[in-house]
Amino acid sequence: MIPRTCLCLIRRQSATGPQVLLGLKKTGFGAGKWVGLGGHVEPGEKPVAAAVREVAEESGLVVPADALQHMASIEFRFPVRPSWDQATDVFVTSVYQGEPAESAEVAPRWFAADALPFDQMWDDARYWLPLVLAGQHVDVLVSFADDCATVARMQPDLATGRK
Repeated sequence: MIPRTCLCLIRRQSATGPQVLLGLKKTGFGAGKWVGLGGHVEPGEKPVAAAVREVAEESGLVVPADALQHMASIEFRFPVRPSWDQATDVFVTSVYQGEPAESAEVAPRWFAADALPFDQMWDDARYWLPLVLAGQHVDVLVSFADDCATVARMQPDLATGRK
């Protein structure tokens, strides 16, 4: 069984338009990339509870579990590094308390929803993240190429809309 992980995308409305909170990963898996807040689901923990815990650990923000909307189920496969495989539940919310603060793991920053740093994110995000932020539920299998950085294929293919 592959590990379960979670991501939480926090949105807000600013004077210049909608924004999304991302974190610059400072350590561990994905270090140097902008990512949604999140991490591993502990044994016996529900993904929504893990998202609440991870957001608090990584940013200091408090998000209520009942305000998290499940928007995506993504299975990531790394054929040349199967230890990186994971099944991820993605949640979205605009309900939170506090101000984001840097932690040992991430440096959070708000980005305009229409100007996300896709070139500094995992390659898959450019395909599914705009759909999720537009309110579309996504269920996809993402397989990475041998470089473990480039998307080799998706089922369904979100880039072309083919199944």
